[in-house]
Amino acid sequence: MILTGVLLAVFGLGLVGWFAARGRARLLYKGRGSMHSMPGYHGWHLALWIVVPALVAWLVWQAVMPGLVEGTVFASPAAQGLPTDPFQLGAIVAEAHTIAADPSAVAFNPEAQRLVEPFRQAQVKFGLMGAVIVLIVAFAGGAFGFTRIRPDFRARTYVERLVLGVLLAASLLAILTTFGIVASLVFEAGMFFKDVSPIAFLTGTHWSPASTMGDNIDNNFGAVPLFWGTIYIGAIIAMIVAIPLGLMSAIYLTQYATRDVRKWVKPMLEILAGIPTVVYGYFAALTVAPFIRDFAASIGMVNPSTESALAAGLVMGVMIIPFVSSMADDALAAVPRAMSDGSLALGATRSETIKKVLLPAALPGIVAGVMLAISRAIGETMIVVMAAGAAANLSANPFASMTTVTYQIVQMLTGDQEFNSPKTLSAFALGLVLFIVTLILNIVALRVVKRFREAYE
Repeated sequence: MILTGVLLAVFGLGLVGWFAARGRARLLYKGRGSMHSMPGYHGWHLALWIVVPALVAWLVWQAVMPGLVEGTVFASPAAQGLPTDPFQLGAIVAEAHTIAADPSAVAFNPEAQRLVEPFRQAQVKFGLMGAVIVLIVAFAGGAFGFTRIRPDFRARTYVERLVLGVLLAASLLAILTTFGIVASLVFEAGMFFKDVSPIAFLTGTHWSPASTMGDNIDNNFGAVPLFWGTIYIGAIIAMIVAIPLGLMSAIYLTQYATRDVRKWVKPMLEILAGIPTVVYGYFAALTVAPFIRDFAASIGMVNPSTESALAAGLVMGVMIIPFVSSMADDALAAVPRAMSDGSLALGATRSETIKKVLLPAALPGIVAGVMLAISRAIGETMIVVMAAGAAANLSANPFASMTTVTYQIVQMLTGDQEFNSPKTLSAFALGLVLFIVTLILNIVALRVVKRFREAYE
């Protein structure tokens, strides 16, 4: 808590330093060409010399402070007689730390209560020490930066280099995160494929990860039903709903709706994208699924299930309508008005203009929206959990219960599971396949966009 307050004080000092350096630089300004950098750059240079070193010192102290606090507590008389078992000792220390941070918490272990006061004293002691160190570093950096304020000092160069470094670090962070995700998936999937044949995993039709006993477990990890359920629900049923409705709504809003109608309808349509998926799941489970079950019973099906691929696919299609509609809307609006006016001037009707001119010209944007919607549908979990079920069925019957890759990933990684067992590691293999499929979809979308791209002046 002390260090957090000091951190706020450091940012306050940085603001004060910015005004002080800018004011000092203004006094040195004697006219055009008398200074290399404008006063504002000198202000940023000094503020950075105050904040950045102090922030580094704050992070370092935050990293080393817990060890110093625990060392002091263990050296106190209150720590005498604590159990030597690491598990019991860790539980006692964690409980004492929690009570020290929250006095209203109740201690379940008397030995933890004895350590509360030593913890508080040690935290205050080292918190004050860290605050002093951080402030000293901030003042030292500010003093050094203030001495650099001269007419010939290149403050703008240093500030711009730092900004460039921050932007480069941000871009590299995204790239490194992607590489880290891929590396973790590949490594864990490789551990899984040591026990299970990749061919059996990719071509098998029986999925029963709970049955992993025996020498040959390949027959229990056939993931084809999962892949089929993912495609059937997310890329077939959902797209049959989302593409026509999304595309027709975009055509109506851009070509037929008045300005007042568009002002109200478009935001209402995009609200669908902001509804939590768990709400869609409840809607699918409580409203759509019973309706689908009753409809299946009315057409002669025997004992239809409440959980069905059709119920999940319909609700998922409604959920991703805004992705298709918004991208198609933007693509149609980006087509030059002269193209549609020329088509109408040559005698084409509005519907013919839309079919022959606007849709072909806006095809890259429409395809991008469809690919985005498919990727969103493939990665959906809650609707499948609540409406489609957990049965790995390889069937084209939309009224049957099915499951998807994402649902199985959640099921494999939740609960009390052995992390190094084939059952748990199968989640990473499924995730790797899902990643590759999504990558292929993006590549296909880029190829389609490149093939049909048209440039307009």
